[in-house]
Amino acid sequence: MYDFIDSIQQLISVFINHYQIPVMILVILWAVHILNTVIGKRLSILGIIPRRWFGLPGIAFAPWLHGDFNHIFFNSIPLFILLNFMLVGGTHTFVVSSVSIILLSGFLTWSFARPGIHIGASALIMGYMGFLLTNAYFHYTMTSLILAVLCLYYFAGLLLGLLPTEVRVSWEGHVFGFISGVTTAFFLPQLLHFTYSFPLFS
Repeated sequence: MYDFIDSIQQLISVFINHYQIPVMILVILWAVHILNTVIGKRLSILGIIPRRWFGLPGIAFAPWLHGDFNHIFFNSIPLFILLNFMLVGGTHTFVVSSVSIILLSGFLTWSFARPGIHIGASALIMGYMGFLLTNAYFHYTMTSLILAVLCLYYFAGLLLGLLPTEVRVSWEGHVFGFISGVTTAFFLPQLLHFTYSFPLFS
């Protein structure tokens, strides 16, 4: 019972003290989208273009680009909440996990997805889902369990995005994002240990 109360207090504390990070990320996301809209979607060419060398930079840029207002709006809500959930583990874990998910999901999308331009934060969102759900199993704590339950309760419908239901939706990005989240959670101790050798985290 005390573990549960302590975990809830920890969650509330993180949400209050670190809300600036999710807000800043969403502000950048929307600023990029507005700029892209104003210039006629020219930035969309920076998305992931599978198996083309000039499409490799899209691994880094794709999460910041969206096709239209509905795309970014319906990504913003779960992204904001899941960003807060990810920050519960600390900023180091948040940064390392986010970079791992973005790079791995992006590379898998570049390697195996259908031809076209793949953009959007959906792969990152699904990566966070995969991470939070499996982290409760690989690295069990009361807090990680609560976060996994909250993910399932509020965002279980997102898992339908793993199915190829719409032609224009990059379901491959969803799948590879989820796989990347699971993989990141599994190797999290090794990733954290490795990154502590960098000056940024030392």
